[in-house]
Amino acid sequence: MATRLVQINMKARDDSALGGFWAKALGWGVSSEGPGVTNLEPEGFVYPDPVAVCVDLVVSSEPKTVKNRVHVDLATTSAAHQAEVVARLKDLGARDADVGQGDVPWTVLADPEGNEFCVLDPRPLYGDTGPIAAVVVDCADPPALARFWSEATDWTVHEVTDQGARLRSAKGVGPYLELVRTPDVKSGWNRVHLDVRPYPGDDLEAEAARLRSLGASPVDLGQDVPWRVFADPEGNEFCLLTPG
Repeated sequence: MATRLVQINMKARDDSALGGFWAKALGWGVSSEGPGVTNLEPEGFVYPDPVAVCVDLVVSSEPKTVKNRVHVDLATTSAAHQAEVVARLKDLGARDADVGQGDVPWTVLADPEGNEFCVLDPRPLYGDTGPIAAVVVDCADPPALARFWSEATDWTVHEVTDQGARLRSAKGVGPYLELVRTPDVKSGWNRVHLDVRPYPGDDLEAEAARLRSLGASPVDLGQDVPWRVFADPEGNEFCLLTPG
């Protein structure tokens, strides 16, 4: 058994407006499965497919108070393309953000609700990822967290150092999952988190038990939903969706 990283879940004060920003930022289509939820995926995409990690925006009245521990890095193909992307995103409502990055070749921005993200300088590694180069997770111990996520999902570890780790779908397509060492201590519920899904025919409860055996902890939010909420070994929340 295994799961697949299928989407990023992002809390939003206005899911429709923020979804509109991200749809234009990524060049993706917009749909909605119900009030308070905006779904983004590439045009012509058949969900789920590792060629893309989709984005779900879910309405929440809770204010953003700290830097997100999960963010996306956007890919570019040249210095001119990077500058064009940054300018276009600022026209859409993004703004410069300072997360202590110093003098770096990438640009750190915040979306209209303050969610940080990066527009990367051109790198051959991300030439075939699509608009999202990587989903980045802050952590204290990248090697240990890489072991968890490589066992929890069918994603393959491509690189591990003391400062970071990089995983990608076993099919070698789509964005990377990158775990980056940071001194920041997790504070409160993550406004951006990962959603994973078992394969068709797998058993949800058996997969939940397997994740617990790997070090995931159940999170009880009093929710009456068909999926399961967990935290990884560093306390980052994620959802185990129903098989499909």
